Amino acid sequence: MTQIDRRAMIAASGAALLLPSMLQAQGLTGNRPTPFSWDRLVAQAQQLTRTPFRETPAHPGAAKVDYIAQHEARFRDDRTLWGDLPGDTGIRFFPLSQYSTQPVSIATVENGRATPLRYDADMFDAPAGNAVKALGPDAGFAGFRIMNAARDGDWLSFLGASYFRAPSPQKQFGLSARAIAINTSLGKEEFPRFTHFWLERTGESSVTIYALLDGASITGAYRFVSRLGADGVTQDVTAALFPRRPIEELGLMAMTSMFWYDQANRGKGTDWRPEIHDSDILSIASANGTAHARPIINPPTPLVSAFAETDPKGFGLVQRDRDFDHYQDDGVYYDRRPTLWASPSTPLGAGEVRLYSFPTDSEYTDNVVAYWTPAASATPGRRIDVGYRVDWSAARAPASQALGNEVAIVQNVWRGRGDEEGSDRLVVDFAGVADGAKPDIWTDISAGTMIKTAGYPVLGQPGLYRMVLDLKREGAGLADIRAQLRLGDRAISEYVHYPVGS
Repeated sequence: MTQIDRRAMIAASGAALLLPSMLQAQGLTGNRPTPFSWDRLVAQAQQLTRTPFRETPAHPGAAKVDYIAQHEARFRDDRTLWGDLPGDTGIRFFPLSQYSTQPVSIATVENGRATPLRYDADMFDAPAGNAVKALGPDAGFAGFRIMNAARDGDWLSFLGASYFRAPSPQKQFGLSARAIAINTSLGKEEFPRFTHFWLERTGESSVTIYALLDGASITGAYRFVSRLGADGVTQDVTAALFPRRPIEELGLMAMTSMFWYDQANRGKGTDWRPEIHDSDILSIASANGTAHARPIINPPTPLVSAFAETDPKGFGLVQRDRDFDHYQDDGVYYDRRPTLWASPSTPLGAGEVRLYSFPTDSEYTDNVVAYWTPAASATPGRRIDVGYRVDWSAARAPASQALGNEVAIVQNVWRGRGDEEGSDRLVVDFAGVADGAKPDIWTDISAGTMIKTAGYPVLGQPGLYRMVLDLKREGAGLADIRAQLRLGDRAISEYVHYPVGS
């Protein structure tokens, strides 16, 4: 995955420009309302595949809008779209900047008619000489954010490529979702981007967002039915995708996060805080009822973990550790970061949940991405329909919730040296083991030998069960460890996957 600078992504900005001539001819531009529907948008995306891909040019003045200039330019309260209506649906816009240089088109939808929005530099208050004010009257937007009723924070934003994100119920942002991932783990990643948005207010705390995706390898139509509730933001996503050319690795329901270090690999960190990460576990709910947990690591080299599945119930990146003492961060509050869970609304068929990560030495680089790769090939002439829900929550065990079966979950992972020379020790704490239970420990190792296993309840910690594994790896690479607590033939814990290595 190409490195994503978190500070740049957070700082980025944008909005509307004149549309390509093909879109003008098809009635998607102009000052007057034009007919709009989901079927029209799907047809538009399909039509795009019949034309050569053209990258939207960067605005020439965007490079002058640096981090300071962008944040000095404050969006005016009285220019908030739908700001005079009750509820959590006021829309504000991001200006272009050196982090988001390509403008997007934005329109509103009402009663089946779309009305384009025109960029206006007077939407922003800024000091004299600020580069945002110098962008010009037709600069366009970089993206948008949906504000809460108090207008002092947002609950959903779309900014950059096909990225979007929402906060946890504790109003803390963290990881991002992506509409699509192309060849992420192959070293030649593409970033198709949303070039046009249509916004429809559907309730006091509900907005439906339509988007046109365009890229060198694929086009697509997206619909996001987005709601703010007491338990966080949920989005029902529908997509129709049309490959322009064969795609080696198509990533659907994608999500991007950051993992620098935790208590298992404290040596990776140079910061004073004990842990720094947005997510610490990849969670998968299999169709057979198994809840998988793959703790995330900061690998020494780029790493792909693939989990073959047929019709999984869902997967997601979880921030399981929610103890403030474990982070000691009183500024950006890693303990409050959202969990992002994706659950298909129609069966996915055969494919893989993939986790790709690469090494980082900073909290500002998103170095983790998870996505679904279907087994069926993505080739020109084939329409790919996708439907799923994403939940931005504080859930610690979304796989168990999706499966409806409560099992013990991974609470903590620790690493160290084993008793024998040259051996590694992996310690996994499970929360939720019944008092008095004496589970069997099932293990497997991909490259090496399991020397010994042990397990016991942790004194003074009700429900906490500690599994200790000593192993010897073969060679210098990573050894994949799989482990689970069982009572006879019945699993009573998550199925844990952990790569052990230098």
